[in-house]
Amino acid sequence: MDFCRRRFLQLAAGSVALPAMSRLALAQAYPAQAVRILVGFPAGGVFDVVARILADWLSLRLGQPFIVENRPGAGGNVAAEAVARATADGYTLLAIGSPNAINASLYGKLGYDFVRDIAPIASTVVLPNVMQVNPSVPAATVPEFIAYAKANPGALSVASAGNGTSGHLSGELFKSMTGVTLVHVPYRGGPPALTDLMSGQVQLMFDALANSLELIKSGRLRALAVTTTNRTPVLPDVPTVGEFVPGYEASLWNGLGAPKGTPAEIVHKLNTEINAALEDPKIKARLTALGGTVLPGADDDFEKFIIQEINKWAQVLKFSGAKPS
Repeated sequence: MDFCRRRFLQLAAGSVALPAMSRLALAQAYPAQAVRILVGFPAGGVFDVVARILADWLSLRLGQPFIVENRPGAGGNVAAEAVARATADGYTLLAIGSPNAINASLYGKLGYDFVRDIAPIASTVVLPNVMQVNPSVPAATVPEFIAYAKANPGALSVASAGNGTSGHLSGELFKSMTGVTLVHVPYRGGPPALTDLMSGQVQLMFDALANSLELIKSGRLRALAVTTTNRTPVLPDVPTVGEFVPGYEASLWNGLGAPKGTPAEIVHKLNTEINAALEDPKIKARLTALGGTVLPGADDDFEKFIIQEINKWAQVLKFSGAKPS
């Protein structure tokens, strides 16, 4: 009887340990083939550039190709839904960021739930939008712009790359916190909005700093402030909006995600490698050149951050009444 009982306990213990050992072996062998990173935006944009920097690093460190695949459409939702429905084995990943947090409330009905279906792996970088004006606008600082806008209610236009974009909601947050009245003019993408801003057709735009940096340096646009908590090293003399509007913060953040249910050991392995990349001087320099600040951390911290961002932008969307373009 004792022998049978001991044998039963041994077998039971083995049956519990086997899945854990199998997961560990899977993580140790990962990746055994090429890994796809889906980007929900066209090639050449900030999300694409950051994803390719990470892909190069992970390919070298883990010995298998990490291939960036652009799947633009519906503000990033096409790529996100594809990853949400992919096999949770670590071989299909998603470049995630602030648009995903916005889309959770912007779209009334999606074919996936971002929090339920996507597992955060690691945050990578926070990038500012820049509050910029046509040089003809008689305001060189944020307080001067607020005073000018209040003296001319409804006479100033603020451009964006489209309804519900980070730039649009950065402007809506500014309006809600300052009480200024601005006319929102959505465009189909950033380039035509910047063209009209430079020509004076519109007066103000919040846009990714990486898109506007050379225009600012050449004097074709005037930067009033950046939208992140801290100043950016590429424009150290440009203040933050929060220096004049306490509590204001709006950022473009990037990271990596996977289908929910991806083995924790694989998530941890990728998180460790990405955090190592963010400590590498060459990687850090490339991200800093975009105006960004690296954002290392654990995957569960990243998940908490994403939920905070979803809740924040849900309130701004409610204020603005924005709908998808």
